[in-house]
Amino acid sequence: MRSRTATCSCGQLRIEVQGEPLGIGVCHCLACQRRTGSVFAALAGFAAPYKVYGTATEYVRVGDQGAKFRFRFCPVCGTNLFHTEEGGDESSVGVAVGGFADPTFPPPQDSVYDCRRHSWVQLPPGTTIYEKNPLY
Repeated sequence: MRSRTATCSCGQLRIEVQGEPLGIGVCHCLACQRRTGSVFAALAGFAAPYKVYGTATEYVRVGDQGAKFRFRFCPVCGTNLFHTEEGGDESSVGVAVGGFADPTFPPPQDSVYDCRRHSWVQLPPGTTIYEKNPLY
């Protein structure tokens, strides 16, 4: 089974995941834009088990429909590396695609909150587009 490791900018916080992603997506919601400091968040979901190395600072954000997401940041460099959903499928983890620093990482399959996508952002062909989050 393939293993991948994502790290923060300074290397203090790491997460090791196994297997292929359950899904890969981009989110254009305003909260993700503010959280990442970019115009969207690129995330890959992985099933447990996963291993975390280093120390993380946590922040819980409540989504539009009441779901609670626990984001983990490196307390040294501030990188937001991964998150889990409370009360949802807690056996999976969402990892920031950029943390893998792998230009061959597969492209997103889904794009959520397209209503907030910047007009100049182009999505890969075949990406499924949702105006909001289809899960809620």
